[in-house]
Amino acid sequence: MSLAARTRGERLRRWHERFIVEERVLEPAARRRLWVTAAVLIVVGLALFIVPLVHVLTGTGIERLDKPVDAWFDTLRSADATAFHIAMAVLFGPVALPLIVLAVVVTWAILAKHLWRPLLLAGGMLTGVALALTIAPIVQHPRPPVDDMLFGPDYTFSFPSGHVLGTSDFFLILAFLLASRIQRTWFTVLAVTVAVAVVVLQGAGRIYLGYHYLTDVSASFALSMAILGCVIAIDTWRTAKVPGEPVEAEPILREG
Repeated sequence: MSLAARTRGERLRRWHERFIVEERVLEPAARRRLWVTAAVLIVVGLALFIVPLVHVLTGTGIERLDKPVDAWFDTLRSADATAFHIAMAVLFGPVALPLIVLAVVVTWAILAKHLWRPLLLAGGMLTGVALALTIAPIVQHPRPPVDDMLFGPDYTFSFPSGHVLGTSDFFLILAFLLASRIQRTWFTVLAVTVAVAVVVLQGAGRIYLGYHYLTDVSASFALSMAILGCVIAIDTWRTAKVPGEPVEAEPILREG
């Protein structure tokens, strides 16, 4: 075989390997923890989403806290805080965030040996977008008064918050996909802390700027928890093997 033919064969082999789902070998207890975590996130997330949904549709329960909480946030307004939350809204809004996600997914796909995790991140983000676009016109929850909005009027429906859902999906899913492979306690704690902090700031900012109520924000975070749980379940089902199970590709991790 000529050198050129061998080179082409090697390139084809590397290209084929990119579409092989990466697999990792875990101890049975470690895989069970992932299944339990996924189940808890899905069940709790759906429950915490359904509660504000029912209250919004019926005008009861925590929906009655929307206006008092909104009024309290109005008392916190200042020039510096407004500028900060507007910057957050733009950075993780419907224009910039998709570009950030696209850049991360494309860069990760180019640099990674396997495409599984960047594609899983993209799939989780698209799921969140589809759910937000489907749920909002069905629930038809009105936003706070336009006069309270600090960054221009928005006449669309507000339940759930697309800003919060998109930010939550991106940071929480990315934190899991990185921490589950790096397997360092310090990194896991750091990734989760940063993800939760950014999500909380985004949620508070949407109320502060006058575009969402407490129910919109809390439901968005809950829905993101359920999406994260589904991502963990899919990733565990497809990539996590225990000793003795057949492994299709070379395992990338051995976890105790």
